[in-house]
Amino acid sequence: MIRKIIKALWILLAIGVVAVVTIFVSISKGWIGYMPPVEELENPSYKFATEIFSEDDKVLGTWSYSKENRVYTAYKDLSPNIINALIATEDVRFVEHSGIDAKALFRAFVKRGLMFQKNAGGGSTLSQQLAKQLFTENVARNTLQRLFQKPIEWVIAVKLERYYTKEEILSMYLNKFDFLNNAVGIKTAAHTYFGCEPKELKLEEAATLVGMCKNPSLYNPVRFNERSRGRRNVVLEQMRKAGYITEAECDSLKALPLKLTYNRVDHKEGLATYFREYLRGVMTAPKPVKSDYRGWQMQKFYEDSLSWETNPLYGWCAKNKKKDGTNYNIYTDGLKIYTTINSRMQQYAEDAVKEHLGDYLQPVFFKEKEGSKNAPYARSLPEKRVEELLTKAMKQTDRYRLMKEAGASEQEIRKAFDKPEEMTVFSWKGDKDTIMSPMDSIRYYKSFLRTGFMSMDPMNGHVKAYVGGPNYVYFQYDMAMVGRRQVGSTIKPYLYTLAMENNFSPCDQVRHVEQTLIDENGTPWSPRNANNKRYGEMVTLKWGLANSDNWISAYLMGKLNPYNLVRLIHSFGVRNKAIDPVVSLCLGPCEISVGEMVSAYTAFANKGIRVAPLFVTRIEDSDGNVISTFAPQMEEVISVSSAYKMLVMLRAVINEGTGGRVRRYGITADMGGKTGTTNDNSDAWFMGFTPSLVSGCWVGGDERDIHFGRMTYGQGAAAALPIWALYMKKVYDDPTLGYDQQETFKLPQGFDPCAGSETPNGEVEEMGLDDLFN
Repeated sequence: MIRKIIKALWILLAIGVVAVVTIFVSISKGWIGYMPPVEELENPSYKFATEIFSEDDKVLGTWSYSKENRVYTAYKDLSPNIINALIATEDVRFVEHSGIDAKALFRAFVKRGLMFQKNAGGGSTLSQQLAKQLFTENVARNTLQRLFQKPIEWVIAVKLERYYTKEEILSMYLNKFDFLNNAVGIKTAAHTYFGCEPKELKLEEAATLVGMCKNPSLYNPVRFNERSRGRRNVVLEQMRKAGYITEAECDSLKALPLKLTYNRVDHKEGLATYFREYLRGVMTAPKPVKSDYRGWQMQKFYEDSLSWETNPLYGWCAKNKKKDGTNYNIYTDGLKIYTTINSRMQQYAEDAVKEHLGDYLQPVFFKEKEGSKNAPYARSLPEKRVEELLTKAMKQTDRYRLMKEAGASEQEIRKAFDKPEEMTVFSWKGDKDTIMSPMDSIRYYKSFLRTGFMSMDPMNGHVKAYVGGPNYVYFQYDMAMVGRRQVGSTIKPYLYTLAMENNFSPCDQVRHVEQTLIDENGTPWSPRNANNKRYGEMVTLKWGLANSDNWISAYLMGKLNPYNLVRLIHSFGVRNKAIDPVVSLCLGPCEISVGEMVSAYTAFANKGIRVAPLFVTRIEDSDGNVISTFAPQMEEVISVSSAYKMLVMLRAVINEGTGGRVRRYGITADMGGKTGTTNDNSDAWFMGFTPSLVSGCWVGGDERDIHFGRMTYGQGAAAALPIWALYMKKVYDDPTLGYDQQETFKLPQGFDPCAGSETPNGEVEEMGLDDLFN
């Protein structure tokens, strides 16, 4: 009987062994559950976010899918604190086992399985946890799959140990883990919660993040500070037990409060948001196909087609392929984009916008519109027209579109738009919780002045600062490179350049009187003038441009050809095909973007050579290999002689004319510039340049009918120039940037702006431009 029992037990044992071996072989072969192929085990498919770097090596932001904001971190870039905390807490025998910790597994089986001790600890190794994260987290869909999930993890863990070193497994685990708050991976988590790099994590900070690995939602330090602190202290105690820290260190660290340096990861926030979004759109643009554009989009089709052929950055993802033949993906391939933006100059630009537009000009605008039924539109606009404009804006919202698609009538939609509700709205002092109707919110947002600003190096085209509006979260239309507005008097340097190219000189004299031109239709045109200074006297062209005199501009237009002016404007890099060759073009009714204007003005600082904006210098793949480089694109648009003559006149705008307000800000630099204001103060412009920096600014309403009623605040010198001046003052006050107010323009020795010929010897020396007229 005993022999039979022993024999039966041996048979059962053999059957059990065979069954276990069969199960594990079946799992390994993929017959039971999911077993990733060898290729996938050797190269797990991580989705890594693309990082956008500034010129001075600061991370401006990342591009990723919403739940995969992961940035790769190598083992060498991890702090020993995070490694020690992870091993001590999650797998103290990590360096000893080969994927399965038999001792921990047996302990878990006895204490949890037999003795039902919930806090006895688990038996999963870090390799098993990684296996679960990578391959088995979505496998258990039914009871059978749940039954085999652990054995599957064991097999995958053993295979991972075969293909990777211990260091690689630790790095993979920390790169994969989701720490919540859009912080996927240790690098993003370190930045999000503590504002540092993984290698800079202090011991208590590392313990906090490792503590989250047990349950990131339960131990989220943002929501549950004390609970997370308690879990952190458990991790510290585990480190003490493992011998990584002393008891004294453990006690002192446990006594510390849990302090965060929380940085919310949001693609719509942070530095250079408009720039990052513009860059994303450029790089992911598809090859233009005319049938994909509507009739009113032919201008955009023209620009996109031109960019596709001439700009290597435009459509970069569609033009470039990886080794496997697929196109690059900026959301998953872990690229590194090195831009020309300087983080400090970008911050100065955004601060300048906030200081002038937010703190000064916007309150003045609110006060002017106070009590007006038409607000924020001009008081002179008929109320019926205001209602039409607001209704049009309503129909452009997502709320209207969704209600329309759901079958709601116009009456029902309008009733919903007029119903007050709780909402959070923008203010320059921070988000504001309020109650207002959606219709009132449309009017509210239209009350905010918009702006566009760009600053670039005239020698190499590097864009140093880029501001597309007041706040990207609430005002997403980019007025730096995308939007176009009428340029007003900032077009006059193009007109004067055409005159210089036709043998005029800054010294040529004109009688300062009204001008009447006859257009192609035989209709007379007589421009108004802002002032009657020196009426009837002989004045120079230099005086005319310095004072932005419309009569002098009309005089030149009468001597030149508007068709030639259009061609010249296009040669300056302006792509708008809808520029009409009419005599009134000399006053700037055409629409041009801030970016185009800044690029055009580089020709005046760069001896007639215009340089296109350069946004990116190089792109690296996730392994650090340079896969693309980008060089400046330049072309000579005007002669050197004309460029020097324009330099003389544009400098006079600052020293003797409408741009003189710049000097009130303590800027003494040798510079040229031009103010611009369109009809009814709808658009305010200022373009300014030094030998090393060209910058331009536009300020205006969301629509042309939203503007100041008086030139006191609405003109370019009052609305746009101060942003430029505040920015430059901040740049000059930062000696680390290398911009010096003592820098001067260089002109050929003996250059005579009143003559039409080049200097005979071409020698260059620094000269004061005021001396040229002596």
